[in-house]
Amino acid sequence: MSTTEITLLGAVAGFTIYLGLPVGRLKAPLPRTRALLNAVAIGILVFLLWDVLTHAWDPIDSALGDHHYASATGNGLVFFGCFGVGLMGLVYFDRLMARKATAAGGPADGGSTRSRFDMLALMIAVGIGLHNFAEGLAIGNSAASGQLQLAVLLIIGFGLHNATEGFGIVAPLAAEGTRPSWGRLGVLGLIGGGPTFLGTLVGQSVVNDTLSIGFLTLAAGSILYVVIELLAVARKAAMKELVTWGILGGVIAGFVTDAVVTAAGA
Repeated sequence: MSTTEITLLGAVAGFTIYLGLPVGRLKAPLPRTRALLNAVAIGILVFLLWDVLTHAWDPIDSALGDHHYASATGNGLVFFGCFGVGLMGLVYFDRLMARKATAAGGPADGGSTRSRFDMLALMIAVGIGLHNFAEGLAIGNSAASGQLQLAVLLIIGFGLHNATEGFGIVAPLAAEGTRPSWGRLGVLGLIGGGPTFLGTLVGQSVVNDTLSIGFLTLAAGSILYVVIELLAVARKAAMKELVTWGILGGVIAGFVTDAVVTAAGA
């Protein structure tokens, strides 16, 4: 299988994210449906947070087990540094937007409810995009090392997994009754899914644990920030039982789709 074919299949794996995006076009769902959509998105993101941090920590854990302490220390610094940048960077960015809105005479919370949920969707897409770049690296690395069967299985697995990630991006918008345009959905899908293609392209020529750790932990930090924000929204819904079931369903959906990747030996 040629480099071009592997890269194109990597693009397909990334752009299955568009399968879940049309949920964002739901027309003003009822309050219970809104709360459930938001909760399922939280569950999917909680799974992604665990998945991303686990994959980022694996090389460090292996280095410690092999007594390669210099490598473990260097990658550990990248792990915690990028995780902090991904999380706190969004905290300070949010504060900056709030200050600008206040200075312009707008609400002190950084803008209207609609604009805030638009920003949350963008943040989710960016976090997932960073995660998907690292997935693309795994596909490209497998192909470059001659493990074509593994590369194809990873493409199938990541493709299935990314379909749920598309839902995770837009579910908060649907939960709020905000209907993004098709053009907006197209941009969000490109931000979230496009990096899989780029990662596949880079991964066929660059094999670097530190690079992968950096992108994964940047993604983890941004995902954690969004989870915190969506939990605040869930609390306002005052539907604890429904929200908890929704979060459970989202976590299960994440594990079920990830099972294909696990079966591939990733």
